[in-house]
Amino acid sequence: MTDFDQRLTPAFFDRVQARVRERMAEEGFDAFLTDHPEDIAYLTGFFHHPSERPVAIWLDLTGRVVMLLPELEREYAESQSARAELVAFFEYPGVVPPFAVLADVVGRRCRVGFASTMSHQRLSAVRAAMADTEFIGSDLVTRARYVKFPEEIVLHREAARITDRMLDAGVQLVTDAVAAGGELPTEAELERHVTSAGTGLMYAEHRNVVVASLLAGGLVYSGANSAFPHGLPSVNRLKAGDTFMLSLGCAVGGRFIEGERTFVLGEPTHDQRRYHDTIRAAQQVGRDTIRAGLECREANRLCLDVIRDAGLGAFIRHRQGHGIGLGMHEAPWLEDGDATLLAAGMVVSNEPGIYVPGHAGYRISDSMLVTADGAEALTTFPRALDDCTIAL
Repeated sequence: MTDFDQRLTPAFFDRVQARVRERMAEEGFDAFLTDHPEDIAYLTGFFHHPSERPVAIWLDLTGRVVMLLPELEREYAESQSARAELVAFFEYPGVVPPFAVLADVVGRRCRVGFASTMSHQRLSAVRAAMADTEFIGSDLVTRARYVKFPEEIVLHREAARITDRMLDAGVQLVTDAVAAGGELPTEAELERHVTSAGTGLMYAEHRNVVVASLLAGGLVYSGANSAFPHGLPSVNRLKAGDTFMLSLGCAVGGRFIEGERTFVLGEPTHDQRRYHDTIRAAQQVGRDTIRAGLECREANRLCLDVIRDAGLGAFIRHRQGHGIGLGMHEAPWLEDGDATLLAAGMVVSNEPGIYVPGHAGYRISDSMLVTADGAEALTTFPRALDDCTIAL
C-alpha cells in the first residue's frame, strides 16, 4: 500500500458541499453555519486544533462557502488547500468580534441553520452579530456525513488495514516477551508500542498524512482494569492468567476505524472461555444482521440478546456500537433509543462487551461497512479465543 495519498481532491469537497446544499434546500435554509471541527474537515478538508478563537464554515445556496478563522490559522488552511473562501479576524475576543467580521462579508440572510453542537457562547456571539437573522438548530451536516462517499471508503479500508497491523504488533510484543522469559510489558508500554506501529506505517507508506485528533492509538488494559469499559492504560504489568484487551484504531485521511480484541495469557479457565465465547457469538450475530434498512435499535437488540440469553446480561455496560467517520464515535448510535435506519455506505462499530467487576472485560469490535444486503467487516484480525490465546 506504498505511496497511498491521504489527501482528498477539490472535486470531492465540491460534491460534499453540493450534498449539504441539497439538504439545506429541502429544509428551507438560506445558509448554514457550523463550527464543529469534524464538519469543517468534512466540508473543506481543513483539520485544525480547536480553541477559543472560532473557526466556522458558512455555506449558502448561491454556492458560496466562507471559512471564518483567525489570521494565525490562514497559512495553515492554505497549506491544506481548504476548499473555501478564507475570511480572517486578527485576534479573539477582538476589537471587532469575529462573527461581526463574518457578518460584514456574507450579508443578511433570512433563515440560517446552525450546527446543534455549537456552544451557547458561540451561538450568542453569532446572534449578536446578525441580529436580524433567524437561526435554527439542525443536525443537517451530521446526517449528511452518515453515508460515505467512495473516496472515504477507500480511506476507511486503509485505516482498517493499519488497525489490523497494530493488533499484530501488540500480540508480537507480548509473545516476544514471553519467549524471552523476562518481564511482560505494562499496559502503557503496550499502548506506546501499538501507537508507534500505526503511525510508523502511515509515515513510511503514505503521502500527505492528515494529522487528525488521534492519528493512531487506543486503550490497552489487563486483568481487573479491563472491567472498566474505557479505562486508560496504566503501569500495571501483564501477568500469567490475565485477560487483556487491545482496543485500537487509527485515522487515515481523517477517517477513523476501530478494531478490538480480547486476549488470554495462558490456558483459558472455564469462565474465561464462557465469557469470550459469548461475546464472540454476540459479535457474530451483529456481523450477520447489520444491513441497510435495519433500525439501529433493532440491530442493538439482536446483538445484545445473545448476551442476555446466555445469562450474562448483568454484565452489559453499553450499546452494540456507533457510527464511525471523521469522529471515532459519531451518530448514528446502535442503541435502544436510536430508530435511524442503517443505509448502504455507513460505517458502524459492532462491539458488544461484558464487564465482570474484579475480574476482567471482554469485548470484540469490528468496523462494519453497511451494504444493501448485509455488512462487511473492514477489520479482519481473528476473533476466536483459540486465536486470541497467547501460550506461556
